[in-house]
Amino acid sequence: MEDELNPQQREAAVHALQVAHSPPLLVIAGAGSGKTKTLAHRVAQLILSGVDPSRILLLTFSRRAAQEMVRRARALVQRVVSNARPLLWAGTFHSVANRLIRLHGNGFGLAPEFTILDRSDAEDLLDVVRTQQGLAKTDRRFPRKATCLAIYSRVINEQFPLSVCLKENFPWCGAWEEELQGLFRGYAAAKRQRSVLDYDDLLLAWFYLVREPEIARRMSARFDHILVDEYQDTNALQAAILLALKPEGYGLTVVGDDAQAIYSFRGATVRNIFDFPSKFSPTARCVRLERNYRSTQPILDAANAVIALAPERFAKNLFSTRTSAQQPRLVSVEDESFQAQYIIERILEHREAGIALKQQAVLMRAAHHSDALELELAHRQIPFVKYGGLRFLEAAHVKDLLCILRWAENPRDTIAAFRVLQLLDGIGPAFAERACEHLGRSRFEFASLGDFPAPAPARTDWTALTALLTRLRDATTEWSTQIDLCRRWYTPLLERRYEGVAARLGDLNQLESIARSYRTREAFLSELTLDPPEATGDEAGPPLLDEDYLILSTIHSAKGQEWNAVYVLNVLDGCIPSDMAAGDQQQIEEERRLLYVAMTRAKNDLYLMQPLKMFVGLQPRFGDRHLYAPRSRFLPDSVLSWFERISYPDAHPVLSPEPALALDLSARLRDLWG
Repeated sequence: MEDELNPQQREAAVHALQVAHSPPLLVIAGAGSGKTKTLAHRVAQLILSGVDPSRILLLTFSRRAAQEMVRRARALVQRVVSNARPLLWAGTFHSVANRLIRLHGNGFGLAPEFTILDRSDAEDLLDVVRTQQGLAKTDRRFPRKATCLAIYSRVINEQFPLSVCLKENFPWCGAWEEELQGLFRGYAAAKRQRSVLDYDDLLLAWFYLVREPEIARRMSARFDHILVDEYQDTNALQAAILLALKPEGYGLTVVGDDAQAIYSFRGATVRNIFDFPSKFSPTARCVRLERNYRSTQPILDAANAVIALAPERFAKNLFSTRTSAQQPRLVSVEDESFQAQYIIERILEHREAGIALKQQAVLMRAAHHSDALELELAHRQIPFVKYGGLRFLEAAHVKDLLCILRWAENPRDTIAAFRVLQLLDGIGPAFAERACEHLGRSRFEFASLGDFPAPAPARTDWTALTALLTRLRDATTEWSTQIDLCRRWYTPLLERRYEGVAARLGDLNQLESIARSYRTREAFLSELTLDPPEATGDEAGPPLLDEDYLILSTIHSAKGQEWNAVYVLNVLDGCIPSDMAAGDQQQIEEERRLLYVAMTRAKNDLYLMQPLKMFVGLQPRFGDRHLYAPRSRFLPDSVLSWFERISYPDAHPVLSPEPALALDLSARLRDLWG
């Protein structure tokens, strides 16, 4: 069985098998290095060395990963012992927390028959408390229930004070700190009264249990060995739980890769894996898995060069026995339309060479970056599925804005009207119906809505909506200005209703860019309805009637996947790294890791795309314009020798970025426009 492993994998698998108190082990598993295989072999080796399988705890980040690990370990053990006992404790942090809380929660005052709220139920209960505390009827608009729950989740998982969480993640809610504190106290009391926990409470309750010395001792005594997959994705709460269970590190094995730590938006912190060795005395043993079984050596050379510029990392140098004369390509194109054209040409070229569409993937930093490509793929009738984000035209904020345009185009469209009206505070279905009836009696003149009394919380927005619809309906209002008019009215509502405001505003900017290719509002709305982008969400299957399809994915959703050919969109400052990371060095470094993850998904062919110009929509002082965009700061001149440089069709390369001078796109705009 050990013969199936390379020397480094074998070192990790057999670490301290015969030692009564096995010292802690950190396995730094590079991309494509056989991490799952190594961890499964370690579980099997522990069982074969005499460890009771029921005293092994395996923690993963998905049920599917746990099942695969258990399946592999069982198959390995059964080669030697046909009747081995099963591995009883394997699953996600939250599923294991649920089991342990039910076993030990009585000592904490928690009834074992508690139930768990899903996110929708949690939002509804939080909203009940929000209403009871009078926060739904304030003279200023209090954050909606979804935003409140997102804040609550961040505070729990990151273990930061509410003030820090608001400042760093929800600055527009900062004025409500005291009220949010009261809301969360009331929410916790409401859950206690009903004997329920929400998703985040599972980890919190587990954490509080292991802070009780006697409970922590009994819980720890259940397990001789604890093994954790994807340790770089743990948050502060999860790391604290592990250290409370195994304070000396005995029997603790964690596997992960600091270079693939990309989920800080979920509360994960790369510090957990960086600091793990020093948490123990003597320090944890560190084994590095550097042999890559996925990519060709030229791709790994380029990826190694990119990540080597990170100021803090576990040094490793991925290598492969898969040689190739083809370097990864760094492709300069004139703009986003040429980017789409070049990618489609290469996709079809690879397909003719025998590489199926589903063995090719287009990766992007943000879901809306692929909108132009999606439209061109639909036009060329190339089937695809998209992972990461909703369907572009079905995302709530995109639908909101399109419904404003639809209602202006057809005042009798009550479906669009109901959605638009209920965006306003204090307006529900009954009022929306009465307003539509009033509009009908007034011969569908939008100005008549100004005479219809709106609820007090909606009056300011109601007056502005009436003016907007009247202006949109006016034949003298140019189509080229209409989406910008809608955005100006809608943006404050978007900020109050949804999380991820910056990314959603990016979607609306992209919608505006798409609209520029249509002459009229009617043509724009009709074409998008009859032939929408075929982007599908994470839970969707392949396109009907197509046995082959291209993969589009955000980089976050692509982690753990691999394809023969990978195309990475918009490798520019302002996109990778995202402009939302500007000014925060930790976020900038996570953006570097994102690019590294994207590059290491490719097996044979890798294309990094560099549009030289990016469209910037209707700006107050300058209007529509294309701005020159700098190459990503993560690709300085020092790494370019690892790439084949391509210009398409006749793009002219811009000045290379210097780390001290390379500004994100937003910063360039601020400098330009003041």
